[in-house]
Amino acid sequence: MNETLKAKTITLVKGMGIGTANVIPGVSGATIAIITGVFERLIHAIKSCDITALKYLFSGRFKDLAKHIDLGFLAPLMLGVVIAILSLARLLEFLFSDYPVYIWSYFFGLILASVYFVGKSVEKWTLLNSLLCLGGIAFAVTLTYANPAVENRHTLYVFLCGVIAICSMILPGISGSFVLILMGNYELIVFEGISGFKLGLLLPFLLGCGIGLVGFSHILSWIMDRYKHQTIATLTGFITGSLLIIWPWKETVFKLNDLGEPLLKDGDPVVFKYLPILPDGFSSEVIIALIIMVIGVASIWIMEYLACPPNKPKKKP
Repeated sequence: MNETLKAKTITLVKGMGIGTANVIPGVSGATIAIITGVFERLIHAIKSCDITALKYLFSGRFKDLAKHIDLGFLAPLMLGVVIAILSLARLLEFLFSDYPVYIWSYFFGLILASVYFVGKSVEKWTLLNSLLCLGGIAFAVTLTYANPAVENRHTLYVFLCGVIAICSMILPGISGSFVLILMGNYELIVFEGISGFKLGLLLPFLLGCGIGLVGFSHILSWIMDRYKHQTIATLTGFITGSLLIIWPWKETVFKLNDLGEPLLKDGDPVVFKYLPILPDGFSSEVIIALIIMVIGVASIWIMEYLACPPNKPKKKP
């Protein structure tokens, strides 16, 4: 296979991994971006969608535009994200309905291993970096116990959901989908908007995503350039704290009406939030889930090995 085509195919697959993670509540697409080694390049590419890019576009200097925004990397990556989101929304709805513990177990193992690989890229764990990491953990844990808002399909609110969710999606350890749950619009956007392909919901949400993505990428890029190791330490905390959200065994808390009874939507009780619990006994389900966790951990070790095998010198952070 041509080396350029091979590189673009690999980038496409990485994009699909990021897109898949962004659909799952509790799993951060940016964490997958860090694991696959594309996070910093992605942030800088998005940041390059600026006034200079618009000048190149409107003056017809398309080659300069492509080079400026790193289009050779950004296009296959974003294509992979879109393919994953559009194709996997229905599949994940089925898997979470029928095999929730196993799906969560795999991603728990995935994120657990990523804590080590992200954390080891910090040049030196000083007191400040350790405190920033603890702060990141505390913030992520707080999100777990936050009370979700009610569903709101107003266009401006859906737009705001897009802005806030996309900012969360490019922060490792902070799940954009989980933030949508806290804002009350996860089911509305993913199941009705994406799966049902309702443009009235998708367009304002995607507009918010676009504006939020470009704006926040400038901020994050500036911080990464000046305080890289402090930022990574904080992100390590975010990722560590998110493990509580991803824990496979959860207690479902339903929304209640004025009579204290579960609120129904289309005949089904409406989920309020999920709280982590310990499994009931050491059943066959628990054993299978633990095996799947190990597979998740192994997946990260394999990715790291392929990205930087023993005979290949590692880049300094």
